[in-house]
Amino acid sequence: MDYKGVIFDFNGTLFFDNDKHVKAWGAISQLLRDKGITDEELHEHFNGVPNKQIIQYMLGDKCTEDDIVKYSSLKEEYYRKFCKEDIENFHLVKGSEEYFDLLTEKKVPFTIASASIKENIDFFVESFNLDKWIAPSDIVYDDGTYENKIAIFKKAADVIKTDIKDCLIIEDSLSGIQNAYNSGCNMIIVIDSANKKDEYEKLPGVIKVIDDFTQI
Repeated sequence: MDYKGVIFDFNGTLFFDNDKHVKAWGAISQLLRDKGITDEELHEHFNGVPNKQIIQYMLGDKCTEDDIVKYSSLKEEYYRKFCKEDIENFHLVKGSEEYFDLLTEKKVPFTIASASIKENIDFFVESFNLDKWIAPSDIVYDDGTYENKIAIFKKAADVIKTDIKDCLIIEDSLSGIQNAYNSGCNMIIVIDSANKKDEYEKLPGVIKVIDDFTQI
């Protein structure tokens, strides 16, 4: 192993859940606008965009801070509900637990760096028994203090006491890959949950594109 530590993104990387987010935002859109979300809106205004901006987009000038808090929380409640209902797909990505075991055996420190909120992180820890491998206090998430995902990655490197340039970062999205590279990481493995292998392989810092953790 050329790397000395591993940082995992979570959503779309360790857990395939994009459809649950889309479904949850669709439910919120019905509440706020009496209509669903178009594919064009999804790509231009929803994917990779913070909850606050999405709610501001849907409500426009009449959006208040109370609205943002209320509907952001409700969206995540819907998301967790839809996750639990899809029993067949409510599990970690194939091979991930074995990879966790290997890293533990080799004494390679690792953690999760996620843009998810605390309620969702707690939900993931409980649902997937993540505390078997990672102390929940070592998971870095969006607690409102980080400027962007770059800062989250850098904090995760600090948590595992490894220079970011010696870390392997595992991501799944274009923005995530770019943020990983901009954080100072040159070893990025991409989980190809979006079927964009040819595009991902050309990006700086990417050393491998895989379908699941059995291929790592």
